Amino acid sequence: MKTAEMIEPEIQTISGENVIQIPDGLLGFEQVKKYVLLAQPQEAPFMWLRMIENANKRFIVVSPFQIVPDYQPDISSEDVRFLGLSSPDDALVVNIVTLRPNRVPTINLKGPIVINRHTLIAKQVIPNNASKFDVNHPLPVS
Repeated sequence: MKTAEMIEPEIQTISGENVIQIPDGLLGFEQVKKYVLLAQPQEAPFMWLRMIENANKRFIVVSPFQIVPDYQPDISSEDVRFLGLSSPDDALVVNIVTLRPNRVPTINLKGPIVINRHTLIAKQVIPNNASKFDVNHPLPVS
């Protein structure tokens, strides 16, 4: 997966080769189709999924496997076809982090964003086994 170095989002140049296309959009943001995944070493394991059309709008995302090592979302064959995934290694999975004042940060395990590492086509999916996961899974606080 290609990522861009995080600088100031308002002045960063994004090339066409690292634009993630989300044809169906994200829940609540269905009209937004183009994003870029930004990472900065000092913010690891967290990354930003930033809207191309509006650099001031972005989501904090993280690999769920770093938070819940045994996370095994069962992605439907329809979603696998839609994304053009040939093997699990083709997929980059990230989940949205929610921050609320005076509350423990959470991660949405019910709605992972699956990105094809090769085509950069992505989709927010509801796994077949979503009932096993929480939409507000607490992040460990250190």
